[in-house]
Amino acid sequence: MATLEECRAALDQLARNMAGAEGDMRAATALDRSLSCRITDLDVTFAGRLAGGTLTAVVAVPGTPDDKAQIRLAMSGDDLVAMVGGELGFAKAWGSGRVRVHASLRDVLRLRSLL
Repeated sequence: MATLEECRAALDQLARNMAGAEGDMRAATALDRSLSCRITDLDVTFAGRLAGGTLTAVVAVPGTPDDKAQIRLAMSGDDLVAMVGGELGFAKAWGSGRVRVHASLRDVLRLRSLL
């Protein structure tokens, strides 16, 4: 089971990947949305903002925050680490139910290319 620190490191790596993106992936990072990522096995939610081509202002909140982000993800810590590390594809994880997404269809399609 991934630790809180490993999940935070994965989100930091995702932010670095987004900041260095080019081409089609750069276009996908052009979102300006609130985002939350609930780590189900740790009962913690990372909340932040997708803006300026990166993930910013990420904070860890115990449980599920009252404020609903525009893009909400839920998954295990291991799945987050595997997706950011390139070992698990977003489409496969989403299709199999390992990742739950609450967002507009357009945002889901953009997320697919980021993860």
